[in-house]
Amino acid sequence: MSSVFSVAKNKRENSVADIEVELSRIIIDEASDQQVIVLKEKKGERSLPIVIGIVEIMAIDRRLKGRTTIRPLTHELLGNTIDALGGKIEKVVISDIKNHTYYATIHLSSNGKKVEVDSRPSDAIAIAVASDVPLYVAEHIFGNE
Repeated sequence: MSSVFSVAKNKRENSVADIEVELSRIIIDEASDQQVIVLKEKKGERSLPIVIGIVEIMAIDRRLKGRTTIRPLTHELLGNTIDALGGKIEKVVISDIKNHTYYATIHLSSNGKKVEVDSRPSDAIAIAVASDVPLYVAEHIFGNE
C-alpha cells in the first residue's frame, strides 16, 4: 500500500547547518499572483525572499494579524489532522534549492517516530505559522541566493 503523503527522500537529522529564521516581511500585491515573503535569520542579518502564491500569503497574513476564519483553512486542517492522529509538528525547514525552486520539509513526530514530509515552502511556512512551530533555513540556501 502506498503512502498518501510524499515523505522526504533525503532525511536529514537536526542539522547544525539549519538556521532559525522568522518572518520579516510580507509583500502583498493583489494585482499579481506572485507574492513575496521574506525570512530573516533570528541571530543574524541574512534574509531570504521567497515568492509564494496569493492564497498562502493571505492565510499567513490573516494568522499574523490574529484574524480567524469561520472554518479551518487547509493549513489549519492539516495541523488539526496531525493533532487528532496523535502527531506533533516539530519544525519546518526550507531544506533545499534546485533549479531556482525551493523545497521544504515538515518535521513530525508521532508515537516516538520521526517523519519528514516533503512540502512546497509556501505551504510549509503557512503550516509553521498556523501551528506556531520554529522555522529554519538550511545554511547552504543562504549561499545560493
